[in-house]
Formats: sequence, C-alpha cells, structure tokens
Amino acid sequence: MIPREVLKKVKRIEIQTRGLVNNFFGGEYHSAFKGRGMTFSEVREYQPGDDIRLIDWNVTARSGNPFIKVFEEERELTVILIVDMSASGVFGSELDFKKNVCAEIASVLGFSAIKNNDKVGLILFSNEVIKYIPPKKGKSHVLRVIRELLYTESNSRGTSIKNALDFLMKVCKRRCVVFLLSDFLDDKYWDSIKIVNRKHDLIGINIYDPYEMELPNIGMIKVEDPETGSMFWIDTSYDPDLKQMNTENNKILSILEKKTSKIGLDFISISTAEDYVNPLMNFFKKRGKKY
Repeated sequence: MIPREVLKKVKRIEIQTRGLVNNFFGGEYHSAFKGRGMTFSEVREYQPGDDIRLIDWNVTARSGNPFIKVFEEERELTVILIVDMSASGVFGSELDFKKNVCAEIASVLGFSAIKNNDKVGLILFSNEVIKYIPPKKGKSHVLRVIRELLYTESNSRGTSIKNALDFLMKVCKRRCVVFLLSDFLDDKYWDSIKIVNRKHDLIGINIYDPYEMELPNIGMIKVEDPETGSMFWIDTSYDPDLKQMNTENNKILSILEKKTSKIGLDFISISTAEDYVNPLMNFFKKRGKKY
C-alpha cells in the first residue's frame, strides 16, 4: 500500500512537471532527440522545386505523370531513466535534497518522452540495481515511474554506477536514449560509461549541492558520510584546511567534466540551489542545433 503522502507528492510533481513539459520542454525535447531514421510514407505528384532524386519511377511510368516518394521521421524512441538512489542523495543545504531534485528532473524527462509518444523505462540503483521497470508508453505508466522514484528506498549503502550501466546493457539490446541521474560520487565506472556511450545515446546529469563545492566557515562540525556511515569532525574555521578541502571538491567536478568531454558524453551539472529549468532548456537547445 503506497502511503497517502507519497500519492500527494506524485500528484504535485505531475501537475508541476506536466506544466513545464507543455510550456517549455515538449518541443525542445522533440528537436533534441531524433528517431531511428526516415521511413517511407507515401507518394505524391511532383511539384516544382522537389528533389528529382526522390522521383518514384515505377509510379511515374504507370501514371504518365511524375510522382515522388515522401519520407517521414521514424519518431518512436525508447528512453531509459537511470536514477541514483544511494544515501548521498539525502543531502541538501539550500532548496531541496539531491534525491528530490533528481526525481523532479526524471519526471520532466518522462513526461516529455510520453508527450512525444516515446517509451519510458526506469532503472533505480545504489550499489546494485534496486528496481527495473521495462519501457512502456502512456500517462499511467509514467505516473508509475514517478511513484517508484518517490517510494522506492535503498536498503544498502554505497554506489555502483558500473552495476547500473552493466544491467542496462543486458536488458536493452536496441539503441536507447539514456539519462543517467547521479551525484557521481563513485569511481571505477568509466569503462562501462564508454561502452554504453557507444551503444546508446547517453546523457549524464550530475546533481550536486553548493556545500559540496564550497563549504562555508561554520565552525567545528561533525560530518557523517552517508555512503559508509563513518563520522568525523571538520574545523571549517581553520582557513587553510577549508580552502584545501573546497579546492579538492572543485577539482573532482572539473575532472569529471573533462573526462566526459573527452569521450564525447553529453553532460549537465545542476545545483540543488538553482532552478533546473534553464540548464535543461539550454541543453535541449544546444542538442537541437546539432541536427
């Protein structure tokens, strides 16, 4: 039985994200992600300015008038949302937790896909795959995806992006559009990312909190690592240590963005302190200009 508060959250996210899709993302999504190719639709009479290479000579010979072939985009896509459910997602110093921002962005992507008559599937993971929902079409299906995003919890610590991507390769044999939503606080996944990026259209969405990049001076604080459960003290009032820690954290993000650029992986970084609409819109527009 799904708790009532979860159902309320599902309804709230549905209303919010559906509005965003109708007003902003629907057309941009369609432009950014193309179908598998062009398929024959019909023939029609030749009109001045038509490409003569498209003339259907068989129909032209039978009718005595020139006809051309008309093609249309084979639009239907399969979209897979791979969402990190590890314990590090339960952190947020500003507007919201990382896991909640992940859920909203995944919902926007899911509704955008459904609006364009694409299929949507879901893989939830921590250090292993927690839940897999095979791709389907329809509003009721995407609402189920949102429920699972909000309702499913991980019973284990740690993160393994590699395990999630390896599972994807087993269950998805045909080319898909794959959104990987995570804080990428993991390692040993680059070989898997390279393989998936060659086989599928992979987009990485990095959700981070400002405090993970620039921890302010708030004195002596006790910190718990949600992935391991270990606890330690940090003296943020000691300027040299604070600067070194913030430098190291920014370096991690910089290395991540350089590596993704090197292998040609589309990658977006979104802070929990900002509205995710603009970063997503900019990405869709940039992608749309490629085609």
